[in-house]
Amino acid sequence: MVSVEERIRQLKKEKNAVILAHNYTSPEIQDLADHVGDSLGLSIAAANTAADIIVFCGVSFMGETAKILSPDKTVLLPEPDAHCAMAAMCTGEQLKEFKESNPDTVIVGYVNSTAESKKEMDICCTSSNAIKVVESVRGKDVLLVPDVNLGAYVSFKTGIDVILWDGFCPVHHGITAAQVRGLKQKHPDAFVMAHPECRAEVLALADYVGSTESMLEASKASEEKEFIILTEVGMRYRMEKENPGKVFHFPEHAVCTTMKMASPESVLLSLEKGIGEVVLSEDIINGARTPVMKMISLR
Repeated sequence: MVSVEERIRQLKKEKNAVILAHNYTSPEIQDLADHVGDSLGLSIAAANTAADIIVFCGVSFMGETAKILSPDKTVLLPEPDAHCAMAAMCTGEQLKEFKESNPDTVIVGYVNSTAESKKEMDICCTSSNAIKVVESVRGKDVLLVPDVNLGAYVSFKTGIDVILWDGFCPVHHGITAAQVRGLKQKHPDAFVMAHPECRAEVLALADYVGSTESMLEASKASEEKEFIILTEVGMRYRMEKENPGKVFHFPEHAVCTTMKMASPESVLLSLEKGIGEVVLSEDIINGARTPVMKMISLR
């Protein structure tokens, strides 16, 4: 009998499909994927492939970003109800209202946002280039949405008075300074790395702050052998896989169950039946594409 994994491999060839998996997905999904990484890097990889179908294992805004960058490709979300809680904290309608009251303010939007919200932004950013993006509009009033912690971090690093939005990633926001001190007490020799979606008091305890990809690269280049990683626990699998002999400790509760929704079975069903196709209007794709492309130019 053909296994689920074998059937997926067969369908990928038959349908000229590529499977993308975010760093926070489960190990079995990462092992199935053609590319594993952060959301923007995956969308760019997909746009550069000759695949006709993109199967995006992650949350819905990631599939939307892939569709914005590859409007002529079919983009499938194996779990179409996997919505990012932080992305839902800033709607396109809210940004329209803000723009009406603040027409001269530049809206910088974290890529972790919905397509409708991206359409209302001036430029998008990632966790790795947010500082560069905000510095590129220095001299103007800047609103950064939706993540209050990323906005505060960028403001601190640039000295620019960034207007903050009341949104956050529940997983990163839930990591406390007390938890970090507890991990450091248990592992006093560990090098501490944190994602900028964490709160300021948590970042203050870190030796290094960066995106998932930059943390991975830094850990590979480092001579340190033990690390405390302050981000979602799904990152452990790739960290250990690409850093043989090194030890990684994570806050045990830092789990995004939404990111874990995709399974080999749902990927198979998506490929077989086209379940979870991302459909965006031409208006949204055209409107959102400009701020996304501006972001890519400043990577």
